[in-house]
Amino acid sequence: MVRRATVVPCARSAEVFDRVQAGSVHAAVIPIENSLAGSVAEHFDLLLTRDVFIHAEFHLRIRHNLIAASGVPLQRIRRVFSHPVALDQCRDLFRSHPEMQAVPFYDTAGAVRHVIAEGCKDAAAIAAGQAARQYGGRILLAGIEDDRQNYTRFLLINKSKKIGRGANKTSLAFALKNVPGALFKALSVFALRDISLSKIESRPMRGHPWEYVFFVDILRGDDQGARNGLHHLGEVAEFVKVLGIYPAAKTESGTRPRAHFELE
Repeated sequence: MVRRATVVPCARSAEVFDRVQAGSVHAAVIPIENSLAGSVAEHFDLLLTRDVFIHAEFHLRIRHNLIAASGVPLQRIRRVFSHPVALDQCRDLFRSHPEMQAVPFYDTAGAVRHVIAEGCKDAAAIAAGQAARQYGGRILLAGIEDDRQNYTRFLLINKSKKIGRGANKTSLAFALKNVPGALFKALSVFALRDISLSKIESRPMRGHPWEYVFFVDILRGDDQGARNGLHHLGEVAEFVKVLGIYPAAKTESGTRPRAHFELE
C-alpha cells in the first residue's frame, strides 16, 4: 500500500492521461461521473483512446462553497469561476442570484487560486472548503450544491493491467455494427450468464459520424463466467476494450474498499 505520494497538477485532462500512459507519473485519480451532472464525457473518451487501466473506484460526497478574497462581500460578486461540472451542480445559486455570471475554469481549486491571486473584487469561485483554507479565501456561502445527494465517482488509473484482490466490477467499451438486434445480442451475453449491468451509456465514435461506442459496467470480476461473457461479446462486437477490473465502491453507509494496488 502506498502511504505517501507526490501530487503532480495538470491543467488539462488529456495531460493527466498522457502522463500516465508515458509513465511520467505512476497513477492518477480522475472523476468519471457525478450524481447530479452526469458523466464526464471527455474522460470516457480518454479511457478509450489511452493505454491505461482502472484499478479502483470510490464515491466522494461533494460539498460546494462560494469562495472570494478576504474583504469581498457577497453583494459585489458578478462573476463565479469553477469547473463546468461544478457550475452545473449549483444551478440554484445562479437562479437566486441572476446578477452572477458563471465562468468556466479548468479546475475548482485552481479557480479559487485565480480569484485570490488576481485580487478580484467582483468575482468568486466554487470549490471545496479546503481550497479556501489552502489559498486564503473566505467562504461567502456554504453548501450551495443543488442537492445534498451530490456524489462524484472517481477512478484510480495506471498503466499496469494487474488485477488486485477483491476485484468484483469490470468496466468495458465496445462498438457494434448498425444492424437489427446488434445491441440485444451484445447485452444477451451478460443476461444469459446472470451478470448484472450497473451502467450503460453510449458516446459518439470520433472520426465515424453517427456511430457510437457503448460503455458498460458489469458487477463481476475476473471469473470464468465474466471471461466467457467477454469472449462471447467479442464474437458479436466490432471491438471490445476492457477498461479495468477492480473492487466496486461501497455506498456511504458501508465500508469503502481498500485498493490493493502497488505502484511499480
